[in-house]
Amino acid sequence: MKLLDFVVRDSIIVDLQATTKEAAIREMVGGLNKAGQLADGEVESVIRAILNREELGSTGIGMGVAVPHTRHPTLQRLVGAVALSQTGVDFAALDGDPVNIFFLLVSPQNQPGDHLRALENISRHLKDERFVRFLRQAKTRETVVEVLEEADANAH
Repeated sequence: MKLLDFVVRDSIIVDLQATTKEAAIREMVGGLNKAGQLADGEVESVIRAILNREELGSTGIGMGVAVPHTRHPTLQRLVGAVALSQTGVDFAALDGDPVNIFFLLVSPQNQPGDHLRALENISRHLKDERFVRFLRQAKTRETVVEVLEEADANAH
């Protein structure tokens, strides 16, 4: 499974405006909605589901990275968004640092395997310092897509 199999290009945000965890999640889920991947009626319940998941423990995994995710009954396929924050968001990350790289993942309730594979794929790439550095430097949606394409091409 490649990153661009589920990251929705039109939902990539390179200048996230949010400064709080909830606002960041709202902005990213809103991006999936604008990109036509979530119906208007699903937006609030997807946001709630992600916030409920965050209450179990922050998905801010450290080093300025967070991977908020949830499974949701209304989805037909796995979708993801990438967002970059220039200022950083307090996401209650494990190391206490602000988060500036987000990978948001929402998947159908009945495809736990795909959900786990996507999370594994994201976390594997996020361990690669070069990948993270290039993402941090990206200023346009096109550049983010190029970084993801390169990561996909080099994945084994």
